[in-house]
Amino acid sequence: MTDSEIDGAALDGVAATCLWTLRNRAEESAHPGSAFHDPLAELLYRRIDYDYERFGKPGQTHPMRALALDLAIRAYLDLRPDATVVALGEGLQTTYWRLGRPGVDWLSVDLPPVIDVRTRLLPQEPRMTAIPASALDRSWMDVADPGRGVFISAEGLFMYFERDQVMSLIADCAARFPGGRLFFDSIPPWFRDKTLKGYPLSDRYTAPPMPFSMSVSEAARLPARIPGVSTAEDLQPPLGRRAWRSRTLRKVAVLPGLRDRRPSITLLNFAADGG
Repeated sequence: MTDSEIDGAALDGVAATCLWTLRNRAEESAHPGSAFHDPLAELLYRRIDYDYERFGKPGQTHPMRALALDLAIRAYLDLRPDATVVALGEGLQTTYWRLGRPGVDWLSVDLPPVIDVRTRLLPQEPRMTAIPASALDRSWMDVADPGRGVFISAEGLFMYFERDQVMSLIADCAARFPGGRLFFDSIPPWFRDKTLKGYPLSDRYTAPPMPFSMSVSEAARLPARIPGVSTAEDLQPPLGRRAWRSRTLRKVAVLPGLRDRRPSITLLNFAADGG
């Protein structure tokens, strides 16, 4: 790791959203009483020179999503300890270090400018391989060994793609990695429409368009639509602070109709035989 600060302005467009999620994870990690602990995110937050206030007020959505991913990866590695984790569009996520499992093989896939920042600021790990490419570039699939098991994360990624791109990528993952799992999150259609019209997080920053959305009900139908997808599970994020700790709101969030109005986290299981 270098001693110099990194200029966050080198990241723009969708790539800049990794600074948005980094800020929210770092702020939540530093909050007294938080269940989310990410000291490396706090360090990155301080070392990247950027006007983070552009993103508006910090929120718990991103850190709670990160905790849900931690739990899902740990559960898979408990079953298949030799599996490879593939982090698509990883941005400045620090999942590898939060897990505390240095023996896991890890593929970090993202655009070259993001990989450059990761390489300059994050510790170099012998089991971690950086792949400077779009998640839509299937070349990363040739690096992961399907025989050992593969867990794929697409944290905060799919909403920036087109629907046909997402569905095709899921189908290819299911075909190439039987017995694997895919974690992804989605926004509801009404929020997709807001971003397509221009969704300001502050008077200085408008979120990039997010053309892809998928409701909880749509995700539940993926096993019937995509060969090789055996199950689709709607994951609830761990308990957070204040409203994020309300069990009443959690019960409301799974009611028919209302559940399709909220953001969602989906965990797909791929059939062991790929069919």
